Amino acid sequence: MRQRKLAASAAALTVMLAAPLVGSATAGAAGQTVTGQATASAVPAVHEQAAGEVVLNVDYQVQETGYWCGPAAVRIALSARGIHRSQADLAAELGTHTGGTDWIGQVTRVLSGYVGWYETKEMPNDPPTQAQKDLLWRDIVLNIDNNYPIVANIVAPPGNQPPGYPPDQTIYHYFTVIGYNDVDRTVLIADPASFGGNQIYWLTFDHLASLIPPKGYSA
Repeated sequence: MRQRKLAASAAALTVMLAAPLVGSATAGAAGQTVTGQATASAVPAVHEQAAGEVVLNVDYQVQETGYWCGPAAVRIALSARGIHRSQADLAAELGTHTGGTDWIGQVTRVLSGYVGWYETKEMPNDPPTQAQKDLLWRDIVLNIDNNYPIVANIVAPPGNQPPGYPPDQTIYHYFTVIGYNDVDRTVLIADPASFGGNQIYWLTFDHLASLIPPKGYSA
């Protein structure tokens, strides 16, 4: 097991949002497809923190192609560390193709190449075991407290989806976990798909844990 150098708590930081791209979606093999015209809209830059919240400062972008959810999620994660790379550069580094980014290990390799720290955590059981859920929560708290967002590879079928997702499709996707609340056990998601304009939103921890299997996450 690697050693991790602990950084200062990330409490009370602000989520910074870039102008979004808004589009419709269809499912892809390793990452969802987003189509439509780029449009700019004003998004509040200040996130008021409630009791128990820890939220990281990130530079949010909507994915620039229908299959760049992986590169966009990695870009959001790296921005918390002050590293700013284009989605195109990250797509090349990840080996992303028109079907998406095949495996969470590719995400871990790129993230750790820039900042160290990251490991691949698999969640093959659906539903996840209690041990897998406990590890996921510990990883979220440890990562966010030390200013390392988590990138999760998810599968969102009809009936079990984040807000705004196409309800008649199974979406294979990457998004970034940028905060948590240990009072109500919720997690803050930076979602590069922007389905229905939902870009930064809260999910219950149990909902997140149900979305990751049989994939994994980088933490």
